[in-house]
Amino acid sequence: METVADTTTAQAAAPRRTPRPRADALRNRERIIAAARELFVESGPDVPLDDVARRAGVGNATLYRNFPDRAALTHEVVLAVTSRTTRRVEEAVAAETDPFAALSRFVHAAADERIGALCPMLSGVFDRDHPDLLAERDRLEEAVEGLVARAQSAGRLRTDIAVGDVLVALSQLTRPLPGIACLDIDRFTHRHLQLFLDGLEAPARSELPGSAATLENLRRRD
Repeated sequence: METVADTTTAQAAAPRRTPRPRADALRNRERIIAAARELFVESGPDVPLDDVARRAGVGNATLYRNFPDRAALTHEVVLAVTSRTTRRVEEAVAAETDPFAALSRFVHAAADERIGALCPMLSGVFDRDHPDLLAERDRLEEAVEGLVARAQSAGRLRTDIAVGDVLVALSQLTRPLPGIACLDIDRFTHRHLQLFLDGLEAPARSELPGSAATLENLRRRD
């Protein structure tokens, strides 16, 4: 016969269920990340967090409950932008049979994700070597490497460039100037990106100085 002590022991041994966040709490968190992403693009990563809360339509208490400091919020914004950009690679591959067209589609989609805004954020004070960030970075780099390799194998992309060249140019051409509203970035950005893409297409029309930029080149911090 089961005793009260047995029941108590069994209850104590049973794993406790972690309560799932409410739907409205998840929406607030997503709104904060989206607002921070927009404001980091417009005004740089040092924008007041009060402005982020106002843009998201939440109170300061809600923001700090989700993100206790700027580093925590920046971490999530970088993670979100990187993850969304990787999905744009996957969508480009699924939508385009021509590998160079897939690369072009990705480059323009990455600009819409404001990927250039990651650079000033990465220079901030937060753990850029966090396992979550490294995992997402590796996913993105592997996906872009696949795009470049397929386009080169098909003879559609010049062979004297590497994936680092694509990422550097993409970053430079989409990096916003702090203090300037950049919500209409495609007015010039997509035009200049297309000029860059035209220069990538094979056959090459010129000889590039120096050597191709690899991912290892980009990861060096010295």
